[in-house]
Amino acid sequence: MIQRAYIVPGQPHIYLAPERNAGWASLRQAYQAVGREIANSGAELLLVYSTQWFSVIGHLMQVDPNPKWTLVDQNWYEFGEIPYSFRIDPAFGELYAGICKANGMQASTVNYHGFPIDTGSVVALKLLNPDNAIPASIVSCNIYAERDESRALGFAARAAIEQYGKKTIVVCVTNLSNRYEVGDIDPSRDRVSSAKDDEWNRKILEMLGEGRLEDVAQVAREFGREANADMGFKAIWWLGALMGEHNRYDGKVWDYEPVWGTGSAIVELTPSAKELDFEKEFDEAAPAIAVTGGTGLQTHNVLGEAPKRDEQDTEDATPVIRTERAPKPVGPYPHARRVGDLLFLSGIGPRTPGTNEIPVGIEAQTRRCIENIRAILEDAGSSLDNILDVTVYLTDMKRDFERFNAVYAEYLGHVQPTRTTVGVDSLPTPIDVELKVIASQ
Repeated sequence: MIQRAYIVPGQPHIYLAPERNAGWASLRQAYQAVGREIANSGAELLLVYSTQWFSVIGHLMQVDPNPKWTLVDQNWYEFGEIPYSFRIDPAFGELYAGICKANGMQASTVNYHGFPIDTGSVVALKLLNPDNAIPASIVSCNIYAERDESRALGFAARAAIEQYGKKTIVVCVTNLSNRYEVGDIDPSRDRVSSAKDDEWNRKILEMLGEGRLEDVAQVAREFGREANADMGFKAIWWLGALMGEHNRYDGKVWDYEPVWGTGSAIVELTPSAKELDFEKEFDEAAPAIAVTGGTGLQTHNVLGEAPKRDEQDTEDATPVIRTERAPKPVGPYPHARRVGDLLFLSGIGPRTPGTNEIPVGIEAQTRRCIENIRAILEDAGSSLDNILDVTVYLTDMKRDFERFNAVYAEYLGHVQPTRTTVGVDSLPTPIDVELKVIASQ
């Protein structure tokens, strides 16, 4: 039932002011070309997930059959108004919310006159579905949802689409890098805020152009840290789960341009039966999603069984190291891998093993980080004295560097590993420091 998916940006510049920048005009043209493609697709439903529709308590589904209003964007109000009147499919929104609630998620429907539609959804629907020929459904982006919850929301969407039985096109409204220029700029000279962000955006687009959606989902955390991705790029977890968590797509990058410093792209992903020379490691099976059926709830695994993994501690012939003496990784990766005589550790933070408690203060967090690293190295047959290289990530370099450095020197000053210290905007959990280490056996 899922025909294809699109990743699109949602800034008003593209709709209201394309004449002010060649890139904005290019994005609008690509948007309209995609809209013509959708109009000819035979689709019966547009499902929109927008990172600009923030929710705090659970997830919201728009079910007003005809929301009408005039949007004025709170940041770029000088660009003018966007009057809108949309055609919404209430039945799908009710079904989607019901499946979410049946699976323990907080979800509510919205049917309130005057409830504002976010800028991203408005721009996407005005450009992709200008005549309201296809009914739409819109779901919010919970600002606190992490990977597991975003995936669960995606699996529930897939279950709802399968049960509803209508040909569906999925629209994910999200930027890539999301560092807006914070002052006035000359629109004609708009550019991606940093060369690093641009480099990361192009890496992500290269993978998406090859149809490697799940590979992108697997590196979303790193992309979020390195390029300040839109809402941590959580939209890609939702989209990946909805689309099937694999790399078997035909990908097409329609356009990539800066919009007020952000990296904004239009990407198309079409499910494909192609055989791949590579495939991701299925680190997690799809959850069993309960869906509403004639007499009650039924269990429905939207993906079938994931391939079984080798239970031994080797992956791709490279031994992996896991230990109960360090906090569990927050993503699909081991504590470390051994390659020859070298140990490559994942980023290690200051969570306390067993409880996940985060110590207060940079000194305590630094000590906990290094003790976690000690545990991993010792269980791998090594020690702190064998550390060769350290990369340090600090969320507040000015505030914390000196105090971090003092504790670091206590543990590793005599070892003298090479070191790089990087300031970052955030880390995957609410911590102030993370260390990535290479050590010898």
